[in-house]
Amino acid sequence: MHITLNGEARPCAPGTSVSSLLDAAGYAGKRVAVEVNLEIVPRSAHATHLLAEGDAVEIVHAIGGG
Repeated sequence: MHITLNGEARPCAPGTSVSSLLDAAGYAGKRVAVEVNLEIVPRSAHATHLLAEGDAVEIVHAIGGG
């Protein structure tokens, strides 16, 4: 199946969870916010929220500074 990740088409396996996508995209262990189809997915739901064909996923990570 195909999703859009941060504006770019990306293949992923059917049944991929948000958590698995974060691992595959290099965001494992980082503090990120995830939005799927304009809806925030709470961190507590990352492991159980499954992606579907055509989903639009945005991953935003915090950058510290001052």
